[in-house]
Amino acid sequence: MAKAGPAAKAALHTRPEEPLWWQKGVIYQIYPRSFQDSDRDGVGDLEGIRRRLDYLVDLGVDAIWISPIYPSPMADFGYDVADYTGIHKLFGSLADFDRLIADATARNLKVILDLVPNHTSDQHPWFVEARAGKKSPKRDWYIWRDPAADGGPPNNWLSEFGGSAWEYDKKSGQYYYHAFLASQPDLNWRNPQVAAAIHDAMRFWLDRGVAGFRVDVIWHMLKDKGFRDNPPNPDFIEGRNPYQRLLPVHTTDLDEVHGVIAGLRKVVDAYPDRLLIGEIYLPVERLAAYYGANLDGAHLPFNFALLEVEWSASAIADLIARYEKSLPSGGWPNWVLGNHDRPRVASRVGEDQARVAAMLLLSLRGTPTLYYGEEIGMRTVPIPADKVQDPFEKNVPGLGLGRDGVRTPMPWDGSPNGAFTHGTPWLPLDTEFPETNVQSQRNSSHSMLALYHALIRLRRLHNCLSMGDWRLIACSGTLLAYTRMDRDSTVLVTLNLGDEPLLATFPPSVTGRLLLSTFCDRDGERVAGEVSLRANEGVMVMLDAGVELPAAG
Repeated sequence: MAKAGPAAKAALHTRPEEPLWWQKGVIYQIYPRSFQDSDRDGVGDLEGIRRRLDYLVDLGVDAIWISPIYPSPMADFGYDVADYTGIHKLFGSLADFDRLIADATARNLKVILDLVPNHTSDQHPWFVEARAGKKSPKRDWYIWRDPAADGGPPNNWLSEFGGSAWEYDKKSGQYYYHAFLASQPDLNWRNPQVAAAIHDAMRFWLDRGVAGFRVDVIWHMLKDKGFRDNPPNPDFIEGRNPYQRLLPVHTTDLDEVHGVIAGLRKVVDAYPDRLLIGEIYLPVERLAAYYGANLDGAHLPFNFALLEVEWSASAIADLIARYEKSLPSGGWPNWVLGNHDRPRVASRVGEDQARVAAMLLLSLRGTPTLYYGEEIGMRTVPIPADKVQDPFEKNVPGLGLGRDGVRTPMPWDGSPNGAFTHGTPWLPLDTEFPETNVQSQRNSSHSMLALYHALIRLRRLHNCLSMGDWRLIACSGTLLAYTRMDRDSTVLVTLNLGDEPLLATFPPSVTGRLLLSTFCDRDGERVAGEVSLRANEGVMVMLDAGVELPAAG
């Protein structure tokens, strides 16, 4: 039996008087290659996304974030940009993009684009010109250094995708820096011309109606002026990602980067009601800096902590408390369960707990971002060696770091290729797609899709779930319980993170009505002093007016 803790002062937060759309909303990430193919080439495209807009409206999300769709050699599937103001022919045309924006807007859906300002493709005209010679006007748009005394790389900096981060250019006798693939040279953000060019590209898309940007690897964008070696990582374990051998203190998370981010934010703020999101893999305590000293940084520095936290009540409660404590005054929180780079939640915590994770995500304070397919419980798919596409896995094989398995096509029904394509899909679908797909789950009132529909609907219906305060009520064994409350209502969320039933007990005065179970088979039950939870179950209870719960000690 798990009991609520003694009364303690709760950490309550000031709510915006007039919340912005992204504070109340739900964001849905689309990996465009894998959402819907419309032209039979096996690769998803903009027209495919446009045809599925009604599905997204029905799900209840407020915005779609589309991973890169720019012209690119596709060495890193679009994160190697060759033109910041165009559309890759795989995905369609600018006219297709404009139609998508128009149709999304008509459905009150926002469209957010991926911005990749840290690096370009080596085929971008800027780099082609920079590589032409040391006297090229664009030479300083990238990071070039002479060899070390022994002729090798200038320092010990490593690429996130394996090996040295320096590539030798025989023609000029210098090295250029690349944080990722050698075909992805890093831009030199100490050059104001680079900032001006990227800012112009942002305006190009903002003028076309995009609602904002998710900025790729935003914490990478400035490097040490003195090009000092990175120190060794004393906690490195053999068999892990070799990039982790060094602590990237001179290549990431420099204090100066916040001036660069403020410049991006200034561009976005010149347009009404737009959003800037930053991709940052750092501890939650470091994320606070990315809001900016005067809240002039990213509106939402992505909080990826749920992707890596130990899946236990105590670890999650501690994480939430640390994150909330770290937020600057006025900083708005956000939460994510998955993305195109990390294992899917259903594979990470198990299919049973994936339902609990959904209730957690959609009942925490702040903006949630869903990754396509989470709403039907898509898993990380094993990819046969002969079908591997990911350059990361090809560069660093055998360590289980490949990302293809989380980028597989969306299964819409049980027909061949899940109705994703009439061609050959670029990656194989999960073998379970004939049973696990959108259509089959639409026909079940107890499915994962039904749960996501219900959770998002409740967020819209009850303001306390989107804008209310968060208070920890109990954390004992496998029980995590908290409330979301505003001046009008309080919802008690109780989650069982274990595979045994439990009874959560509260003072007898705690009464209310059960709103939703993660199994979608309980609602309307009266609750008085206790909540019974089955294994791997979470429930939401609307407390009666006037009921107050003590915070956990």
